[in-house]
Amino acid sequence: MNVSRRKCLCLWAPVACLCLCLCLCLWPLLGFTQSSDPAQNAGGQNLEACKAGRADCDQSKLNATQLTEVALASHGRNVANCRNGYDSCDHSKLSEPEAVALAVADHKRNVGDCNEGMQSCDSAKLTPAEARDSFAAARRRNLTDCKDGSGACDRSKLTQAEIATVDGSRQQLNASDCKNGTGLCDHSHLTLSETKAASTARHQRNAQNCVNGWDDCDHSMLAPSEAKQTALMEHQRNLSACKDGQETCDYSRLSSSEAKTLADAEHKRNYVACLKGYGYCDPSRLTTEETLSVQPKSH
Repeated sequence: MNVSRRKCLCLWAPVACLCLCLCLCLWPLLGFTQSSDPAQNAGGQNLEACKAGRADCDQSKLNATQLTEVALASHGRNVANCRNGYDSCDHSKLSEPEAVALAVADHKRNVGDCNEGMQSCDSAKLTPAEARDSFAAARRRNLTDCKDGSGACDRSKLTQAEIATVDGSRQQLNASDCKNGTGLCDHSHLTLSETKAASTARHQRNAQNCVNGWDDCDHSMLAPSEAKQTALMEHQRNLSACKDGQETCDYSRLSSSEAKTLADAEHKRNYVACLKGYGYCDPSRLTTEETLSVQPKSH
């Protein structure tokens, strides 16, 4: 198709001609951009491998510009390795500003490790002021551990005032554990008032467990009014289970009227199932009249 022919078509269909012309004009360019040079792609992959420091890198295939890029990438990786404390760090390849910045970062990290009581702490590298702060932080951690009853507590490092504070905190924590039924309760360390409070709380928890039907229920601990309320709730739960056809239902615990009500409801359900053809139907349980009503009528 020549240019004059395309111009002629545009006079009749300007919009269609525009699309056609664009396709014809751009087609060579599209074909050019979509074509790939295997050698060029391989070179790009080799460059990326060298910049990443991978074993499949072949530096002999790099030009001067690419070698510079690879050197910069390698230097950046080494700086990062040094900052992260990796064994692959080569301090000799760091510039003076980079070495100074690394030393500052390492010192700051060590100070933080010492203040947090980490094993990586090197107290020999701390300044006198930093060592005092680290010692104070260790005392605070030990005091907290002793208050919380942690195994890391070292009472020998406590002052007399701190021992009194710790003993008071431990007494309160033990009383709370006994009252809530949690933790490592030691009833032998409770005062008379704390023992009474813990006993009352335990009784209330047991009564609540029994009313709710939970496993941790001791019926022998219930007061007469609590036992009556528990029995009522247990009966209601059993009745609901029987109504829903659950396996936990105990029909022997139903009253005569409840048993009759359930039997009537089941008889009705069975009849409707047989009549409608949906659900479990037991024809043997139908009355004579019901049997006749569910049988297909002959025409």
